[in-house]
Amino acid sequence: MSDYIEKRIDLNAPVSRVWRALTDHVEFGEWFRVKLDGPFVPGQLSTGHVTYPGYEHLKWEAGVQQIEPERLFSFTWHPYAIDPAVDYSKEAPTTVEFRLQETGSGTLLIVTESGFDKLNEKRRLEAWRMNDRGWAQQMRNIEAYVAQTSS
Repeated sequence: MSDYIEKRIDLNAPVSRVWRALTDHVEFGEWFRVKLDGPFVPGQLSTGHVTYPGYEHLKWEAGVQQIEPERLFSFTWHPYAIDPAVDYSKEAPTTVEFRLQETGSGTLLIVTESGFDKLNEKRRLEAWRMNDRGWAQQMRNIEAYVAQTSS
């Protein structure tokens, strides 16, 4: 296990389309399977709830960090925070970064989640393992989403 997870995918869609799927809160919710209460705003908390079957009881909370148009979108959150009896706010969050690069065939999306070494040792490995799997699925989700909705 390392301190971070990195996933890369070449998407057959222009940077502008992928950017919209990442940063428009309604579109993000469609492929990420969350219903967000409002748009992403740097320096503000994004809230909502998970819509993925079996996890609908979970809240979505992410601190929006950076929005650099068509290049970088980042937020912090508490990874694999699924136990409603645990107060994860006392734990350091991880940082998720979505980076976009134009390619000859569309867009390279690089997703990195870092900071796992700051998590409580008792749950560090499980959070990393589950999010590693989760990011692999989310890459498939955004790939399908932009393919269906490209205009």
